[in-house]
Amino acid sequence: MMSRLRLRPIVWAPLLILILILVGILSLGVGAVWLSPEEVSQALLAPNSPETRPTAVTIVWDLRLARVLLAALVGAGLAGAGAAFQGMFRTPLADPFVIGASGGASLGATLAIIGRIGGVGVPFAAFAGAMLAVLLVYGITIASGASSATALLLAGAALSTILSAIVSLLMLMSDRDMHEIFSWLLGGLSGRSWPQLLMSGPPLILGLIGLWFFARPLDALTGGEESARSLGLPLNAARAAVVAAASLTTAAAVAAGGLIGFIGLAAPHIARLFCGSSHARLLPASALVGALLLVLADSIARTALAPIELPVGVLTALLGGPFFLWMLGWGGQR
Repeated sequence: MMSRLRLRPIVWAPLLILILILVGILSLGVGAVWLSPEEVSQALLAPNSPETRPTAVTIVWDLRLARVLLAALVGAGLAGAGAAFQGMFRTPLADPFVIGASGGASLGATLAIIGRIGGVGVPFAAFAGAMLAVLLVYGITIASGASSATALLLAGAALSTILSAIVSLLMLMSDRDMHEIFSWLLGGLSGRSWPQLLMSGPPLILGLIGLWFFARPLDALTGGEESARSLGLPLNAARAAVVAAASLTTAAAVAAGGLIGFIGLAAPHIARLFCGSSHARLLPASALVGALLLVLADSIARTALAPIELPVGVLTALLGGPFFLWMLGWGGQR
């Protein structure tokens, strides 16, 4: 097991927030036109000052600020949902897409792209598809009489496979839209701005607050169904509440950024190293770690091969996968 450095929230919370703010300021400065931290701070705090360059104000407020805020919220949402599902399903391999949200979102976005629905049509279709897929999975488990976490997990895996196959079939049948569909499936925040932030921001925040509100039921579920039942926890109601909040968060994150992997899987594991397993601390810590990771990843994606922009979902997998293996394997030997 990896060694753990348990810190009090009064230590790690301000530290993570400070690091996130600093990384966010640096991220606002990188791109086709580079701005110094001083220029970014001046554009943020005094945009109307005669000493502030109008070009810097335009770049920061019109082109980059909404994207950085969206990256932070999407990363926080994926990490919070991942932490909740890992606790509820009692498996370290659970991620935000474990019960079908990714398959539903992919199908919704694919249908919207093929149907030439512009504007916020694709994100809205992805959001609706993710929520409908989760509702279908939950309905199947309830109708079958097998309402355990294992049944929910298996139903999610089966539906994800079916929906992914449908998406693949639609891509083969729509040559003209294949590139756009494939780009969305890779995940990314290119071109995202204030409309996407205003659409996905509120459900992301609402879902994260809901997950934190259910921190104590999640602690009980982590101990197993028998243990939770002995504590008087209504299992079905608690599980449904956690699934609803986590799915809302995941759907909003996917609608904003497509399928961005690794963040929701690894951020909770990183957070446990310094805050422990209590969900009252783990959920906000995971959200802060996830926000930091995605803001960093999006900054690298914009600049690593400039002027080409990498899909951030590809970057998180390329960098996150080996790091996660190190964290679980070689890092655990120290």
